[in-house]
Amino acid sequence: MTSSDGMTGSDGAGGEEGVGRGGSGGAAGAGAVRIAPLLPAHAEQVLEIYRLGIEGGDATFEANPPTWEAFDSGRAPGHRLVALDGGGRVLGWAAVGPVSDRCAYAGVVEHSVYVRPDARGRGVGLTLLRSLLASTDAAGIWTVQSGIFPENTASLALHARAGFRVVGTRERLGRHRGVWRDVVLVERRSPSVD
Repeated sequence: MTSSDGMTGSDGAGGEEGVGRGGSGGAAGAGAVRIAPLLPAHAEQVLEIYRLGIEGGDATFEANPPTWEAFDSGRAPGHRLVALDGGGRVLGWAAVGPVSDRCAYAGVVEHSVYVRPDARGRGVGLTLLRSLLASTDAAGIWTVQSGIFPENTASLALHARAGFRVVGTRERLGRHRGVWRDVVLVERRSPSVD
């Protein structure tokens, strides 16, 4: 899972903190999208996209977006990206955080991918996710994982296109808005890290 709650949404993805992730479009449809490091200057737009994912109901267990300080401290500095349009507007974001502080898990992260609702279906999510995976591969991270609500079919399709496999379904993992929710665990093993 990605995000504060490890979930990945259909226009976002993630683990414990981000079930709302990545759009379902292909990279070719992303148009003039530019991928850049996620910086404090993007905070307001990033947290707004996160809020919109939370409101959608199928992105994360979170009820409210975190403060910028909490968001910033929970994600690896070298693996935080935004997708920007030609005018510099944030269309989506992707980030990873550690799954554990134990040495054996140093190469395993949870990720989140979120895309602004009006930018979905244009390949923004796939472009972000592929850029994030290039970043983690280059850093020697061997496993990127996330949890996705099974109802978030767009996120499941996005992750399949990006080379993730379904590990299994964790049934009734947590209560969300008064209802027990299952979570599909997905992972991608790096083809370049032994």
